[in-house]
Amino acid sequence: MSARSEVKERRPKAGHGAEQAERGSRIRERLFGLHTRSRRVISEHRDRRKLRDREVSDRSRRGLDWTNFFLADVQLSFGSFLAFYLADLGWSKQNVGLALTVGGLAAVAAQIPGGAVADAVRWKRALAASGFVLIAAAALILALWPDFSLVFVAEILHGSSAGLVGPAIAAISLGIAGRHAMSSRIGRNYRFAGAGNAVTAAFMGALGAYVSNHAIFIATAILCIPALAALTEIRANEIDYVRARNAAKRDHTFDLQRLVDLTKNWRLVLFAGALVLFHLCNASLLPLVGENLAHSKVANSALFMGGLIVVPQVVVAILAPWIGYWSELWGRKPLLLAGFAIETVRALLFALISDPLLMMAVQLLDGVTGAAITVLTILVITDLTTGTGRFNLAQGVLGTMRGIAAAIGTASIGTIVQHFGDFTGFLLMATGPALGAALIWAFLRETKPAKYID
Repeated sequence: MSARSEVKERRPKAGHGAEQAERGSRIRERLFGLHTRSRRVISEHRDRRKLRDREVSDRSRRGLDWTNFFLADVQLSFGSFLAFYLADLGWSKQNVGLALTVGGLAAVAAQIPGGAVADAVRWKRALAASGFVLIAAAALILALWPDFSLVFVAEILHGSSAGLVGPAIAAISLGIAGRHAMSSRIGRNYRFAGAGNAVTAAFMGALGAYVSNHAIFIATAILCIPALAALTEIRANEIDYVRARNAAKRDHTFDLQRLVDLTKNWRLVLFAGALVLFHLCNASLLPLVGENLAHSKVANSALFMGGLIVVPQVVVAILAPWIGYWSELWGRKPLLLAGFAIETVRALLFALISDPLLMMAVQLLDGVTGAAITVLTILVITDLTTGTGRFNLAQGVLGTMRGIAAAIGTASIGTIVQHFGDFTGFLLMATGPALGAALIWAFLRETKPAKYID
């Protein structure tokens, strides 16, 4: 065969080249369409943010930012640090779980009344302030009088604050931003909360390592002072009372007779069920890791405990605004599914590792999950209660269900671990998020509205 004929055989056919060109053209068209859609959504997101900023003064916006920052600061010492603190005092895993359960039950009892009050009253800032006072009192009791019975009193005080601060901050956010800019505002809230958690976890870990574990709770009480100062920077006249309840326009009434309507909202009930499955297992995951770390012989375990909390909070601070943005671009459901699935993987990985450095690497996943679930929970509740005037009550109902699940999970996992070992406990904690993801995937339709009513 001649060299010329070989060249001819190697040369591609004209039809094949045209097919490749057509395929390339289709790919370019799709990429251009995606690019155009992304630019449009980004522009709409920026417009909503600009509208939010025009309606609210810099003073109120920054006051809400820093209130979220310091709220994260004062909340952080309860939970994982408390489990570490009590274990270091010689408490058994079962008693640590019992103490955390009491705090969880107190939080449960406060959720629905707190949400109803947040819907009914105009003085949202006073609600949040009373919660900060309860947190400071609980922290001082734990620092100065950590007796068995007083620890339970402190946990009750702290749990009660959850029914005041959380609904109040959410109501203030919705009252200031409105539905159209809520995704941007909530993302900003959790950016500052995540930053506060990261800074405080590092600070608390250093206090525990180089000063004492008691100093962690004294610092918590002191940090309530700048939290209250930031709260006073929010101007009360910029909080729209009707909007803060997610009510219809010109609806200034609060009808206690129709509260049962929440139970008829099957999408809200379905979402609540998925959250119950998630928190049934999630609430005790990091406390169990903290207890194991406290009982181990690892040097500077307090610093490692701080690292386990800092790492995810840095991720939350970075991701939270993007979760709000992506929820407008893709909808709420895909991000919820991703958050639930990642939490399942996290629990399984903790069942397999014990090295503190690897634990901190796994905690990156907690940051992704934390950003997704916290931001999207508020947004989904906003979507599903639009026009009802019961936004904060719905938060209270879902908070009650989550709190019951967390309390049951914390107590039961502590008992299971004590009898069957850590590996079994972690495997059980992986099942809840997996079942929740299946429930959302199969039954929950997208909640993001096609058009916001304000």
